[in-house]
Amino acid sequence: MQQEKSKEDHSRLINITAKDLTAGNRRLVEVPYTATLSHAMNTLVANSISSLPVAAPPGHWIGAGGSMIMESDKQTGAVRKHYIGILTMLDILAHIAGGEHKLSDPTDLDRKMGSQVSSIIGHCLEGLSLWTLNPSTTLLECMEVFSKGIHRALVPVESSIESSNTISGVELVESSSAYRMLTQMDLLRFLRDHHFDDLKDVLSRSISDLRAVNESVYAVTASTSVSNAIKSMKAALLNAVPIVHAPDVAEEDHLQLINGRHRKVIGTFSATDIKACRLPELQAWLPLSALEFTEKVTGNERETVSCTEEATMEEAVEKVVTRGVHRVWVVDQQGLLKGVVSLTDIIRSIRAALL
Repeated sequence: MQQEKSKEDHSRLINITAKDLTAGNRRLVEVPYTATLSHAMNTLVANSISSLPVAAPPGHWIGAGGSMIMESDKQTGAVRKHYIGILTMLDILAHIAGGEHKLSDPTDLDRKMGSQVSSIIGHCLEGLSLWTLNPSTTLLECMEVFSKGIHRALVPVESSIESSNTISGVELVESSSAYRMLTQMDLLRFLRDHHFDDLKDVLSRSISDLRAVNESVYAVTASTSVSNAIKSMKAALLNAVPIVHAPDVAEEDHLQLINGRHRKVIGTFSATDIKACRLPELQAWLPLSALEFTEKVTGNERETVSCTEEATMEEAVEKVVTRGVHRVWVVDQQGLLKGVVSLTDIIRSIRAALL
């Protein structure tokens, strides 16, 4: 009887599709290519999201990464808009902090917030990584895509190319009357909320045993300025870095990323922190150090999300989903940094254990 139950649960797990994963998600939140950065940031904050697809009239733009992802009229099939990229919080922060002007110059910030989003997408590589997943793509196939560092994908509500002969997976050409966004976090939340028997053994194993810990972890120091932290994160394609205690490093190391291993974690600097900022506050806080900025934005009481190598995968998943973070810092018993487990690492290691 128990064997039959396990077989049934396994069948449920492998037959979950991208359509199932997005069934409860709202329709896509987007901005037009003519939207200002200020409007886009307000949209991100109002919807508690960290990225926005950017839409433009068809035929005028090259799609992100050479893709052709379009919204079409359900009745006539006529193309209404073309998605040309993704705007992320890191794009916004990098644009605000870039340039030669002082961060405290109010006229410069106003000018930058008035820029059109079409002039900003692509400054960070992720902005050009726009993908769709066919609705019939299986859970394991979705995990394969997300295990390669793709953070999000659009799933058509009704795919124009969906048929019994369609190969599921990543699509570069797609047209639909509407889309939903599927993110790495959505997938992990689904696994957390649906207690599949086949996942129990995997989730009970330690993150170390599952080889989920990435020992290459870059950090900034308590003295690194917001501007230098953002520039370094943009160059390294990182959306967040740990802030570490590093009184012994050379002066130039406060201007760049350093090896964070074996150092005490005292905070996290994340591009999504600006969601908690109003524009006047952002104006006043940008000249601060990354640590001071983090304390101003989130308050001194924010606990760094961390775990040890002995933590189970279930504990790691619970931490990222409950706390709404995209990584967990891995520390030893003394709180010294040993590595990081990102959403990509979690999905990659769970998928590998299921195969």
